[in-house]
Amino acid sequence: MLLPRSNLPPARARYRGLHTRRATPPVSLSQRPLRYAVLGAGFAGLSVAWHLLQESPKDLGLRIDIYDEVGIGGGASGVSGGLLHPYSPKGKLLTWGAECWKESVKLLSIAEAAAGHNSDGFIVRRRGILRPAMNMKNLLALNDNVQNCLASCRMETIDKDAAQNLVPNLCVPFNSAFYMPEAVNIHPQRYLQALFLACENLVKELSPSGFGGKEFCLHKKSIHKLLDFEGEYDGVVICLGAKADLLPELSGRLPLRTCRGVVAHLQLPADMGEEYPDHGPSILSDAWIAFQGRRSLYMGSTWEWKSRNSSPIVSADESSTALQELLPKASSVYPGIKNWTFTDARAGLRAMPPLTPHGSLPLLGCVDDILGGNHTCNYWLFGGLGSRGLLYHGWLGKLIAQAMLSANEDLIPCELTAWKKIKQ
Repeated sequence: MLLPRSNLPPARARYRGLHTRRATPPVSLSQRPLRYAVLGAGFAGLSVAWHLLQESPKDLGLRIDIYDEVGIGGGASGVSGGLLHPYSPKGKLLTWGAECWKESVKLLSIAEAAAGHNSDGFIVRRRGILRPAMNMKNLLALNDNVQNCLASCRMETIDKDAAQNLVPNLCVPFNSAFYMPEAVNIHPQRYLQALFLACENLVKELSPSGFGGKEFCLHKKSIHKLLDFEGEYDGVVICLGAKADLLPELSGRLPLRTCRGVVAHLQLPADMGEEYPDHGPSILSDAWIAFQGRRSLYMGSTWEWKSRNSSPIVSADESSTALQELLPKASSVYPGIKNWTFTDARAGLRAMPPLTPHGSLPLLGCVDDILGGNHTCNYWLFGGLGSRGLLYHGWLGKLIAQAMLSANEDLIPCELTAWKKIKQ
């Protein structure tokens, strides 16, 4: 559990402790600000950056540099389906479901407020998510979720007529569907751009004079090795997803499983008069359907295990294979998708966490011991978010930011740091 902030030493003492534990001479806080490097500009990286700014004392000089060779949302985060709800497809409420949900919803609101009326299209589509029960095992698991649902994100059982009122002609073979009215569908790229803007706005708010205070900068640079950051930063946090394993210092030392997923974009042809209802929810099943409006949707996702291909570019052959896999699954729930036309596809390489007795949990913690040697800064990892990065990123980004600022890994639940004890 997260320790109460009152159990921590005073802020200034924490930062002095962080500096004096190193081999190099301590640097006075009056001489320069703390400097952190955030590697990766997806869900994880931007959440950590926001919380480093938000959680640090207002009078603390702080500079945050984000490094990403593509830019905001250039990796798997930017091509995710964007469906946000706190429930496991296996029927178990996540251990920290309430915290994860609360913090992710908070970040969505922060991003929307930062974008204001300047956003080109929606950031968060609040139409709920619907999941029909397709077999008896599925029905029992979802009933378990209904019994243990969060008050802030209800899951309720509805019959076939109610489900088809939301989505005409929806297939409901067991006469039961599970509706989450507070669940949302986000546009990943717009959300990440807006969260980056929120970080910039927070820096301006905390540094009104333009001198000292907080600084925040994005660098579109390739990251070749961690040692390139030695001597420049007080802390480095690795939020690179599957690419973390490509760093020479970490290669083969992380218990990550990689999986490439292809997502298809479909549109309703102009000559089709019957649009998807504006109030209609997105759909979860063997293939998910994330509606972007009345005439646009994303369908996903494929699972190509052990792939090392992180390119977002999808070839014609890969697109064809993905459609052959996804369309039968999607049409078995929503037959109307057969009237929609394929426009393009995109892909991302997910970093899937290891299987543990506690489930498949992300990887958090300080990796100084894994790197070995005597370094001039602390190195941290926030990875293995898998297919649930949107749900995890808010709360876990806050946890690792607090741990970095305090130089105290014990602020992170031990289940999330236990991966370091697994022999590779």
